[in-house]
Amino acid sequence: MITPGISFLGRTVVSAGSLYFGTVCLARFATRSGISLPPWILLLGATSSLPIGFALRILYVGIVVVDKLQEWVPALRPLLRANDSVTYDIMLKLMDRFNNGYPGDGLAEIVAEFGSCFNLHVMFEDVIFTVEPSHIKTILASEFENYVKGDKFRHSMSSVLGTGVFNSDGEMWKFHRSMTRPFFSHDRISHFNTFDRYAEDAITQMKARFRAGYPVDFQDLMSRFTLDSATEFLFGNCVHSLSAGLPYPHNISTTEALTGKAKIAQDFAQAFADAQTIIAQRPRKSWVWPLFEIFKDATAAPMQIVNSFIDPILKEAIAKKQSHTSGKKNVDDDDTTLLDQLVQMTTDPVVLKDEILNILIAGRDTTAGTLTVALYLLSTHPHVMTRLREEVMTKVGPTDRPTYDNIREMKYLRAVINETMRVFSPVPFNVRESVKASTLPATSPLDKPIYVPPKTSVSYSVFLMHRRKDLWGPDADEFDPDRFLDERLHKYLTPKPFIFLPFNAGPRICLGQQFAYNEMSFMLIRLLQSFSSITLHPEAQHPDTLPPADWAQAEGRKSREQFWPKAHLTMYAHGGLWVRMTEAENAD
Repeated sequence: MITPGISFLGRTVVSAGSLYFGTVCLARFATRSGISLPPWILLLGATSSLPIGFALRILYVGIVVVDKLQEWVPALRPLLRANDSVTYDIMLKLMDRFNNGYPGDGLAEIVAEFGSCFNLHVMFEDVIFTVEPSHIKTILASEFENYVKGDKFRHSMSSVLGTGVFNSDGEMWKFHRSMTRPFFSHDRISHFNTFDRYAEDAITQMKARFRAGYPVDFQDLMSRFTLDSATEFLFGNCVHSLSAGLPYPHNISTTEALTGKAKIAQDFAQAFADAQTIIAQRPRKSWVWPLFEIFKDATAAPMQIVNSFIDPILKEAIAKKQSHTSGKKNVDDDDTTLLDQLVQMTTDPVVLKDEILNILIAGRDTTAGTLTVALYLLSTHPHVMTRLREEVMTKVGPTDRPTYDNIREMKYLRAVINETMRVFSPVPFNVRESVKASTLPATSPLDKPIYVPPKTSVSYSVFLMHRRKDLWGPDADEFDPDRFLDERLHKYLTPKPFIFLPFNAGPRICLGQQFAYNEMSFMLIRLLQSFSSITLHPEAQHPDTLPPADWAQAEGRKSREQFWPKAHLTMYAHGGLWVRMTEAENAD
């Protein structure tokens, strides 16, 4: 198998060979013209052809950009550029802060110094970064056709996401979108049988562990709950990750060994997370990321585990479709899965797998991450926990199963979920690539529009935008669900709806948005019916995964955070979220 690094070097060799061939042709032409060149000039020309060609390319791109700027002047202005001599250092610092810091570290400081939009110009390439709502609206909605995932993003993600809906553009994206849209209908997303079955299993295991005197890693539990729910909902084959049992604190030794389905489930979940971490790190290494994977494709090992679980399911679904005994299923049938629907449109196993994995990431990881952070925020804001539990008791009762109408009526529950996703965005960072030259709106009445060259990466952060005090008020760092219910809603969000984008926006807006709201609402209601209080127990996790001591000297939320938020493609808690809960007296 050809690794990303070998492929990258191969392309470089081809380019170098072309330049070398051109050098030789020029030398022969000079000889035939009677010009005698000493051997050292030929050697120098051959060995320096690649760097000279690279330099000429950079110069050409720069000239084109300057010419365009002159053409558009005075309507446009160039973005602030970092000093080219330190761009590699910037890349290394951002990578280090991504791995070891708080989300947005490094970028937040640049925003504070230079404004809401700037050009890092990393590794000789323009990388525009913005946290401006009008820019994000332009990228996602008003100029949607001009801002695509692009070749660079697709190449870095393809070993995991393939050509699925989150890693495709144009007709391929439309095809994937059309395959999945019918399945997320109102009737289907309001069926709560799957949620109830796995929520009951998860809560039962929590109670047993608490009664045994141990805390629980709530993030691990929610990852299992959402994975089991998603795999059954999407393709009718539950991965049974809850059957693997709950982990113990890091300092508790256990002789329990996983076997059978439990081992498969554990391996699948871990491999799926590992693969996402790898592809999330690739773009942060700029266009040279393949050089970090010279000897192996870093995603190959985890994806082999993922594929070993997915492939048999796909083969079975395709075989049923091709069998004369299986009739065509209707998307409205209660027992029809997304995979049943997909095989009616294609039996290409690659297309099917790509789409399933893309939807699985969206349907599982974002929901598990948001539920984890929601519980963390409830534990650190007991008055919110008390008020939310009162709403649960009033609208649903201590034991009844919540219905779709119950959830729709629970305004404070919706506010808690929205505020959780505002403070800790499920997908904190994203990127698009411009197709042709364009502009982004001016950031203030005194400024001019910003020129965006063609084929330029434009990265944006919903995470940082959601915490801007000029957009959300002076208390933007604080967790306060009432901001979605009181006068602040009409002061800040109503006039500028693009300041709140937990599910993206425009044509690519999340199809499973209401499904996610329903699943998170259902689980939170069941939890608050079962437990009356929550306390954090960080001593149960490994000390290396706790917030570093020097965070206490930082500004804003970072200085008082009691867990370590991190992100691969989505937000998660580094080392988990270990908690204890008090059982409600009327829970049984």
